[in-house]
Amino acid sequence: MTPEWIAGAVVIAVASFVLGLTGFGIGLVAMALLPYLMSPVTAIVLLTIYTTALVLVILVPVWRHVEPWPVADMLGGTLLGTPLGVWALSTFPVSTLNRLIGATLVVVVLLEWARIRPRHLAGRGWGLGAGILAGVVGGAVGTPGPPVILYATTQGWSPRTIKANLQAFFFFNQAVILAGYWWAGLVTTQVWRLAASFALPAAGGALLGMLCFHHVDPQRFRRLVFGLLLASGLLLLGRG
Repeated sequence: MTPEWIAGAVVIAVASFVLGLTGFGIGLVAMALLPYLMSPVTAIVLLTIYTTALVLVILVPVWRHVEPWPVADMLGGTLLGTPLGVWALSTFPVSTLNRLIGATLVVVVLLEWARIRPRHLAGRGWGLGAGILAGVVGGAVGTPGPPVILYATTQGWSPRTIKANLQAFFFFNQAVILAGYWWAGLVTTQVWRLAASFALPAAGGALLGMLCFHHVDPQRFRRLVFGLLLASGLLLLGRG
């Protein structure tokens, strides 16, 4: 085991822990650090593979709370937005991708700290729009969560329904994006080797997060995560 592999395993385990604990955030956390250890393209495709598998596991205990129509609206948007995101990932230089990732992280943190969230968004068009943005941003920089999480918090759903709807959406969103990566030739032998290499840290982190769901102060944990995201986003913006 090399130092780079150990560092990558720790990052993926922590990001998977966040996913298991909260139901989202694996891309935000992992992409704050993985671009320092590997190509951002490789990191994004790798995380898409893990997310597709892990959210399905998280979905199983709450699948009865899924509301099909809102999820379908978001998925329709994802089908429209993903091609643009995949094109960006396969076309832009590494420095541009790093800055895009950094800018995304900084914007997400600032919106979180400013609490800029509408209370209610009525109409199915908002779900479609959230899905389009998730497809574009998810395909380009591996962070599809913010648009659909914002949408979910404005719909008056129960916590279990929010978690169930998001997991159902993320599973299909990531599957669609992964198919786009395969079509663009980004799912390489190297990516599959890394996926196999980091499989245990990813699975262990997600399982630990699910087990700790009722034992961790969510507000304190959230502040810590967003502080890390801001610092990493600023570094990625600066170094490119």
